[in-house]
Amino acid sequence: MRLHNIITSILIAAALTACSGKETPGNGQGNKNEEQLPTVEVLEVRSTSVPQIGEYTATVEAFKTNNISTSTPNRIKQILVDVGAHVAAGQKVVVLDDVNIEQLKVRLDNTERDYDRAVELLNIGGGTRQAVDQLKTELDAARRQYANMVENTILTSPIAGVVTARNYDPGDMTGQLPILTIEQVQPVKVIVNVSESEFSKVHNGMEVDVTTDVYPDRSFKGKVYLIHPTIDAATRTFTVEITLPNTDSDIVPGMFARVTISFGEADHVVVPDRAVVKQPGSGNKYVYVYHPDDRTVSYNLVQLGRRIDNSYEVLSGVDNGAQVVIAGQSRLTNGAKVELAEK
Repeated sequence: MRLHNIITSILIAAALTACSGKETPGNGQGNKNEEQLPTVEVLEVRSTSVPQIGEYTATVEAFKTNNISTSTPNRIKQILVDVGAHVAAGQKVVVLDDVNIEQLKVRLDNTERDYDRAVELLNIGGGTRQAVDQLKTELDAARRQYANMVENTILTSPIAGVVTARNYDPGDMTGQLPILTIEQVQPVKVIVNVSESEFSKVHNGMEVDVTTDVYPDRSFKGKVYLIHPTIDAATRTFTVEITLPNTDSDIVPGMFARVTISFGEADHVVVPDRAVVKQPGSGNKYVYVYHPDDRTVSYNLVQLGRRIDNSYEVLSGVDNGAQVVIAGQSRLTNGAKVELAEK
């Protein structure tokens, strides 16, 4: 009997110990789970008017380029300008060997006299129309030949510009290379490729801003003067040509340039850069959006526009008035329940 009482006491004690070790709702482990929810800081974002700016890189080019050359090989007698010289339109720049030009001039003069005599004879009844017509044909041919020889003996620049290359010296025979290269640098031009989404927003005459690495503290005003009428199917862009007056000739062909084009304004949500999460291994960017109804966050893929100071324009992925997570993203997953940080 005594042994029975001892065993009974031991079993009762064990039962009490087991009961005291059980967790009850609201105690111990339950509170621990509640405390382990990620804590985040959120910010309500709003749509605002954002300037739509396109930024492009380009290389400065001459507005026009002309290669001074001959149609047939000839010996160079004189080169009247050198690299760096500024020339006017129509200015003589090269003189070639004129050994044959005098003979052609004599032939032309003789043909003109023969033609004039034939016309006089025809007028007094002493000649024939056939003779006059034949001499007229010969005269036209002689004039063309002489003019062609003059054109290929005394070479002029068709444009006003600066000499940027010289490939021969006096006494050389002309070959495949041009004798001189002359570039028009007032104005100069830059060529940029613009996204097809902006095609309807670009028009001739619109002003743009151009900067160069050579003059980092200066901005030059340019104007759109030519819009190519087709879209490149591979790049989904179209070509825009822009001129800069360059009245002081400070900008020279070959300079690296940055072009800024304003396309007006648009209403878009703006989020702090702290809200943007970059996915490792891809170029995708995301924003965690907080949903107060169930205290969860969603992992939203976003399309970003311009960077504005310490914020980004959001083109898609975040609604106006949404609450975005700006701190505490490292422990989050899509659909996770969170706690808000105390303010």
